[in-house]
Amino acid sequence: MKLRGTLASLLLATAIGGLPLTSHAQTPTHQQYFPLQSYRVGPYAAGGTGFFGGFIDYMNLINTRDGGVNGVKLTWSECETQYVVEKGVECYQRLKSHVPPPSAWNPLSVGIAYAMIPDITADKVPLITIDHGRTDSTDGAVFPYVFPLLMNPYSETSAIINFIGSKSGGDEKLGSKSIVVLYHGSPYGRETIPIYQLLAKKYGFKLQQIEVPDPGTQQQSQWLQIRRIRPDYVVLRGWGVMNPVALKSAQEVGFPADHIIGNVWSNSEEDARPAGNAAKGYIALTTQATGTRYPVIQQIQNIIYKAHQGNMSDPARVGSVYYNLGVVNGILNVEAVRIAQAKFGNHSLTGDQVRWGFEHLDLSVAKVQALGAAGLFHSIDVTCNDHEGHGYITFQQWNGKEWNRISDWIAPDWAILRPIIEASANKYAAQNHITPRVCSTEEAAAN
Repeated sequence: MKLRGTLASLLLATAIGGLPLTSHAQTPTHQQYFPLQSYRVGPYAAGGTGFFGGFIDYMNLINTRDGGVNGVKLTWSECETQYVVEKGVECYQRLKSHVPPPSAWNPLSVGIAYAMIPDITADKVPLITIDHGRTDSTDGAVFPYVFPLLMNPYSETSAIINFIGSKSGGDEKLGSKSIVVLYHGSPYGRETIPIYQLLAKKYGFKLQQIEVPDPGTQQQSQWLQIRRIRPDYVVLRGWGVMNPVALKSAQEVGFPADHIIGNVWSNSEEDARPAGNAAKGYIALTTQATGTRYPVIQQIQNIIYKAHQGNMSDPARVGSVYYNLGVVNGILNVEAVRIAQAKFGNHSLTGDQVRWGFEHLDLSVAKVQALGAAGLFHSIDVTCNDHEGHGYITFQQWNGKEWNRISDWIAPDWAILRPIIEASANKYAAQNHITPRVCSTEEAAAN
């Protein structure tokens, strides 16, 4: 029975990985394995199918177009979580002993990511939480194996307030504004409560933060409260069905969609389209642009989809928000492997070696362009101290059919955020008996 299960696991990884079955005649030293805790069913399937579809399609492109990463083929297998924490942890336990070993974990789930942090640290395998996760895990001195790449929740908050300031005539005008934050009733939704309070104190705007219980299908009382408050802007920190319900509810109470600013988990086509006319004019933040005009997306279409090897059951979703985020996530994972290979060799790497690659992931605007992703995302520069990588953010507006970018790439106010992040990370270190790394010493030794 054990042998049969092992064979099934190998066949699953091979089939999903887009490799011919005979490739397993290669030794595992020529494979780089990615375990995928995906969610293709359940209330959040739109996000899961798009993200993991884009991630898989990019890895398939690297295998098909390039023969892998310097000759090392990418393999993967999926384990369905339904976006449930317990199932995500079960998938982790099931896949962690795979041979070759996991390169990195990419669950795209705040709850699953939080639950995994102690174990992945002990196992020495990186946890990638692109655009989400623990804000203080940005501090790599305390969280060496966690990477909230491109944007953490506090950076998102800062960028949203900066954007509202720019629409109001400058940050100095924020003092006359009233802002409501409508947030999902979960640890994810609540994480930014203190940073909004801090920014309200700094800039002087009036702030109300209102919770919507999960899943967010009932919001009448919250929007009646918003109508009484009459804010200038509503920030929507939603997830799943909460988002279109919020947009419809806003229309019912007469609140304009173009004064609702959605966060990164309220920014997809699946968030706006079900709301119909109520979503027209709605604005949301993103770390990656939509569309198929980028060379890397066009290569996926021409090489993978024309050969009927694409992962998306609906190819029309190629270029959508979640799909393009998956492609960007694929780029970051693959380039971390490539960087690690330059130090450790062109063979199957351990998770700890791939972690080193992530910690030295430096993709300038020019490098992003060389990867065929110019304009898809801005850049990233990860260091020992900064596991976010100074990601840039842009804003998009829904025109009733699709998203259009309406801003340049915006930098969060890292000078304000960094002391808060370090204080929280140091508190976590003290509570968990962690001795923070001395990044300057490690970086000097590496050079």
